[in-house]
Parts: sequence; C-alpha cells; structure tokens
Amino acid sequence: MTSVPTSTPAAAAPAPVPIPSRTQYVLESVKHRILTGELAPGQPLIETELAREYGVSKTPVREALKTLAGTGLVEMSQYKGGAVRTVDAAMAREVYDVRLLLEPEALRRTVLRGAPLEAAREALERADAADDAAERSLANREFHRALYIDCGNPLLGRLLDGVRDQAALVSAVAWAADPSWAREATEHEQILRLALAGDQDGAAEALHRHIESFVRRAFPGEVPGQVTGPGKGEAK
Repeated sequence: MTSVPTSTPAAAAPAPVPIPSRTQYVLESVKHRILTGELAPGQPLIETELAREYGVSKTPVREALKTLAGTGLVEMSQYKGGAVRTVDAAMAREVYDVRLLLEPEALRRTVLRGAPLEAAREALERADAADDAAERSLANREFHRALYIDCGNPLLGRLLDGVRDQAALVSAVAWAADPSWAREATEHEQILRLALAGDQDGAAEALHRHIESFVRRAFPGEVPGQVTGPGKGEAK
C-alpha cells in the first residue's frame, strides 16, 4: 500500500507588531510638544493645520484633542476650537494641592516597602546630562513618578498619574520664567538620598518641602493652604 505523504504544517507567521492608531500618534506627539514647551499655553490648536502637519484627516486630530482636554492639557471651546491650556496661579494651586496631599505619602509607602528606586536614580542622571530644557523636563517627570509608582496602592499611583501632565505643564511655564534647575536638582538628590537610606518620614518631608517651595517661588501667594506635612500635624 502506497503511503500518502503528509504535508508539514507551515510555521506560523510572526504576529505583526501593533501599529499605534492615528489618533494615538497625534495624541502622543501633541502632548509631548505641550509638555516640552514647543506648544505654549494659550496657543491655538487648529485641527486643519495639525491634520496637514501629521498627514491625517481631521477626525484623529479632533479625538486626540478631546482626550487631551480630558487630561487638562487642552481647553476646548465650541466657537474657537482647541488651545493649549493656560497656566495661572489658581490652576497651579489646585494641581499642587493634590500633589502635596498624596505624593509625600506615596513616597513614604514606597520607602517603607523597600521598593527599588533605581529608576529614580537613572532619571536624575538623565536630567544632569540633558542638553536642553525639554529633555530635562521629561527626566524630572520620570524621577517623581519613580518615587510613587511602587507605593503598593495602584489607585494612589493612578491618582498621581492623573495630575502628572498638568503638573508638568505648570513646571514648564515656571521654568521658562525662572530656570531653577540647579536648586531643584539638589533637592531631588536629598530626597533620593533619604529614601535610599530607608528614612521614609524624612524623605516624605523633604519631598513635601520641595513641591511646596517650587509653587511658592513660581506663584507667590498661591501656595496650597491647609495641607498637613508628613508627621507635622499642622498646616504649612
């Protein structure tokens, strides 16, 4: 009996690498340009111009701007369309009030858990080696996120992520007026040194002072009030 040769199944083709949607592409690009100061607060975001620039239709641009409006980076008007959100003292007070309430406590928990802080150290090194303000700004964001993201409470991390972009926008405006990189780098080093030493309360207090002093310098008279510092039991 003649045997019928069986065919060998062809090897499965590798799964294609997902390609970001046009909306996501536009969103990430516009967001990056806002947070690095390329698109200034108050600058109009005209859908037709952005669509032409990115080589897409107006639909993904419109969806991207709606998403950015939801994160607080863009303001939408029925008649004027979108614009980069303007930064004023009231906005800074709101955003930094949330940071003062949550971020030091998140860092305290990160240190208490013994979570690794290598990402924070690497972010400091990138900031020191940065060639421009945009790169330094992005490294600064990564440093702060590395302090809280391993706090052990995912909801707390997401809450802080929710104000992260707005805080970066405030910082970009403040740094444009007063480049205080050197002072803040020294404060970052102190925070990380205390955290690495296992001093959770000291690190949390240093972070609280760092956040508060920044908004005090950038927006005099608008420091968030009635915020209790870690372990102090009294309003700053």
